[in-house]
Amino acid sequence: MRLNRFDPNNIRVGTTGGRGGFPGGGGGKVGCGTLVIALVAAVVFGVDPMQTIGALGGAGDPAAEQQAGPTRDEEEICTSNPFALETCNALASLNQTWEQIFSEQGARFEQPTLHFVTTSQFNSGCGPASTGMGPFYCPADQGIYIDTGFYDQLAQMAGDQGDFARYYVVAHEYGHHVQTITGLAAQIRSAQQQNPRSANQLQVLMELHADCYAGVWAGRNRNLIEPRDMEEGLAAAASIGDDTLQRNAGRRVSPESFTHGTSAQRMAALRRGLETGDDRQCDRIFQTG
Repeated sequence: MRLNRFDPNNIRVGTTGGRGGFPGGGGGKVGCGTLVIALVAAVVFGVDPMQTIGALGGAGDPAAEQQAGPTRDEEEICTSNPFALETCNALASLNQTWEQIFSEQGARFEQPTLHFVTTSQFNSGCGPASTGMGPFYCPADQGIYIDTGFYDQLAQMAGDQGDFARYYVVAHEYGHHVQTITGLAAQIRSAQQQNPRSANQLQVLMELHADCYAGVWAGRNRNLIEPRDMEEGLAAAASIGDDTLQRNAGRRVSPESFTHGTSAQRMAALRRGLETGDDRQCDRIFQTG
């Protein structure tokens, strides 16, 4: 996509982690230690951190992780590496697009904060976390957490699908932010608590809904889409379906353990948003699955 350069005055960006330098960014390696690639893939694109991050509490020294380096402004942070610049450009476009959608519907909009992760272990608004979890959204602080080095690993998992695959990552996590500020995320969590047997199915539908929201953003910016962008996005969605990930890991396909949906479901959800550009069409996912 031919995204415009971000305006540092219209985005919320920061770094989180220790005092080290900025990792990754076009040739760097993800600092995920011994975590296998299948684990990263299984949780990427929005597993509810309120359910997963707490398990990492003993992984590092929270007190040490609190000692972040000097605050850097958005311009410096976003130009730290090419992937950071892409991510900030996507954030700015997402802000503009969703603010317009909310305005059209007479609703109040609130921007998320993008946190670039600088260490393998860090504290998020949802508790201790690890880059091995992949990018995620934390509803507690309305923050999107991304280690730009993850994009190198995404290229290994999904094949080098171009910049649209990376924008898809950001747009999906942004979709979880929209779910949070509209109250949908809270409704889903309440339904999961009331009916634990349906909790996994509801989680899958929520992830597909976020995929659709990612498509809505792209569909609303068709003038910026380049040839093969849609194909790149659909190929990325297909490569990270739960069934595909399980097969590639040499495991039996187990629908009861799905967290994000099959490759076909993820492609269909993204395509729905892309083709309609209408966020209300995404709600049909909860009606039709």
